[in-house]
Amino acid sequence: MARKKQKEIDICPNCGTKVDKPIKTWNLVSPLPDSQGRITITVMGSFVCPNCGYKWRGVVSKIRAGGSTVEVEGKKGVKKFGDEGKGDEGKKEDKKKDEGEIIELDLSDLDEEE
Repeated sequence: MARKKQKEIDICPNCGTKVDKPIKTWNLVSPLPDSQGRITITVMGSFVCPNCGYKWRGVVSKIRAGGSTVEVEGKKGVKKFGDEGKGDEGKKEDKKKDEGEIIELDLSDLDEEE
C-alpha cells in the first residue's frame, strides 16, 4: 500500500508538533537529466520530534540545474535564477541562431563559368 504524502515535512506525523530544522541533511543527484536537460538535486533531511521522539525522513528541497537556469523548489515555493523572461519566443530565437546561414545556389550559374 502506498504511503500518504505529507504536505509539510517539518510537522511530526505522529503528534503534529512543528520541528525547527532537520538534524541531518544530504544530497541525492539524479543520474539522468529531465526532458529540458536539467539535473535534479534532491536535498533530503532526517527529523526527530522534540515532543514524542518520533524519527522520520523527507524531502527538504529540490534543485534543478542545467543550461543557463537554476530552479529551486522548497517549502516557500519555486524560485528561478538565470535567464528569466525567456518564454517560447526566446526558445524560437535560439533555434534560429543554431540553424546557421542558408546559402542558395543556382546550378545554371555554375555551368556557365566552366
